[in-house]
Amino acid sequence: MTIISTAADVLRCFSQERQELTLTDVVALRGAPKSSTSRLLRAMREAGLLETVGNSKRYRPSLLLFQLGQLYRAGSSLMARAEDLLSDVVEEAGHSGYVSIRDGREVMGLRYFAGRHALRVGTPIGRRLLAQASATGRSLLARLPDDAVRALFADEFEIPSATAPQTVDDLLRRLAEVRRTGLSESWDESNRGVGALAVAVADPQTEETVSLCVTYPVATITADEKRIIANRLLAGARSIATVMGDRVCHALRAGEPAMQGT
Repeated sequence: MTIISTAADVLRCFSQERQELTLTDVVALRGAPKSSTSRLLRAMREAGLLETVGNSKRYRPSLLLFQLGQLYRAGSSLMARAEDLLSDVVEEAGHSGYVSIRDGREVMGLRYFAGRHALRVGTPIGRRLLAQASATGRSLLARLPDDAVRALFADEFEIPSATAPQTVDDLLRRLAEVRRTGLSESWDESNRGVGALAVAVADPQTEETVSLCVTYPVATITADEKRIIANRLLAGARSIATVMGDRVCHALRAGEPAMQGT
């Protein structure tokens, strides 16, 4: 493993719940030797990737990383369009939304839009979910051919709940439905009591791909609400895909989705 990939591995230890970490924390999370981890943290601090919190022994991501993140968002036409669309959908539907990306077998939210309902779903930005057991993840996995999906889960396939896909074949059947309808749905899977609808779009020029997802409590969502959310997400995805030249977007060939719990 190179020093760059090792440093990236350290940065992945940070999350919304773990905004500051000590040497002991990083050692426990990575399972790496304390001596080499200590040297790595010092090198990352000297390079401007990390900074210490006051006079403590806690580390946090540096201002440089924050600035780079802002530049990424500002320079991404796809991200800007996705945020604009999802902001409108959340305002109309009242439920929370996320713009997310896939990292291997996991997905991670980059942008969160809080719903206005008193009972709403909120997952911290940076928290990772299983791609196979989330609407966001399946919207992104559906863009891969089946053999690539099988290869991705060849050595590991987690099953977080009875409502999540139980096998890779089960997952592939659900991905086929996403490709048919353009819409991905989860129902009480990775996050118990939570449902979601999602679509995925991409920018072929930059190879960026994002998922736009609206989440809600399964106990309170109505059939009419889900239809409104689904139609808005599909229409928005088609609009973005047309502008960006994303011919793989499944919303362009969407059929009538058979949604759960309705």
